[in-house]
Amino acid sequence: MTIGFFVALSFIISAWILSIELKRKQGLGSFIYTEEKIKIGEPASLSELVINALFGFIFGYKIVGAFTVPDALNDPQSFLLSSHGNFLSGMLVALLFGGLKWWEKKKQQLEKPEERTIRIWPHDRVGDMVIYAALFGFLGAKIFHNLENWNEFTKDPIGSLISFSGLTFYGGLICAGLAIYWYARKNKITFIHLLDAFAPTMMFAYALGRVGCQISGDGDWGIVNTNPKPFTWLPNFLWSYQYPHNVLSVGERIPGCVGEQFCNQLPFPVYPTPLYEVIVCALLFLVIWVLRKKIKIPGLLFSIYLMMNGVERFLIEKIRVDTKYDLPFHPTQAELISLALFIGGVYMFYACNKRAKTTA
Repeated sequence: MTIGFFVALSFIISAWILSIELKRKQGLGSFIYTEEKIKIGEPASLSELVINALFGFIFGYKIVGAFTVPDALNDPQSFLLSSHGNFLSGMLVALLFGGLKWWEKKKQQLEKPEERTIRIWPHDRVGDMVIYAALFGFLGAKIFHNLENWNEFTKDPIGSLISFSGLTFYGGLICAGLAIYWYARKNKITFIHLLDAFAPTMMFAYALGRVGCQISGDGDWGIVNTNPKPFTWLPNFLWSYQYPHNVLSVGERIPGCVGEQFCNQLPFPVYPTPLYEVIVCALLFLVIWVLRKKIKIPGLLFSIYLMMNGVERFLIEKIRVDTKYDLPFHPTQAELISLALFIGGVYMFYACNKRAKTTA
């Protein structure tokens, strides 16, 4: 639940950051609007009521049910993926959601519905973009994780696909990027400017998401670190950590811990790599946030993000537990992709500068 909370929080705050950047770029003339025709004043349709009631039922049956069904929160993942839930709360929330939609439409209902043309700017589409990024990002993260851990996947393919654990950031980045590219083309959003707006957004989202990884102990930790601290003033948790009560229940049982789950800690301390990434990426976010108003060439900010991201992840992989490929130098999947991103960032930086000079 912890990592899910921080992932959700990162999406919410990142959407806000993205909206700020899109509005700023709109003021600079980087985007144009599109026009859409809508009908206002119509009563709620049957499909709208059914869809809202269905979402309400799922929310009440599962989310509210998690707090009312005995022992559901002891293993929330199994509960959410099971058929168990609270039927009564599901029906009540379904009626609530359906009723709210009916009331919303009723307040806006006109005696004669009207058709109007409205202007849609890119910042008006942030909600849609976040949904696309979340959906395809999750699918990409699962796909790339299972490709990286093929032996585990073949042993339990269904369990690997529906498990909430086992997500690869770069898989999510690539698939979400392709989805956003398609969405931008479809809605006539200048993609190069959209990329620049996404640069600080993605760096912040990654930093905040890693907070969840650190707190929950989802397996993204580093290699064993039994070396003495280089500085006496350095807190122990910044140098080595055993991830007590980790969400994977990996390691040895903690003496005196009560319960079947989350009572384990690693037998040896490891580098807290998620915490390192939180600190580094938060600083890199601030750098990008400062640079965004100083850089005028389209695409340059995103190329800097690619280079920063590539270097950061490539270096952290040196002390991180990960699957290594049977290739020269035995790289990890993240090292290969981060290297590709860095090279792509360098090329993009050069190409954007060259294009700016030729069009000047």
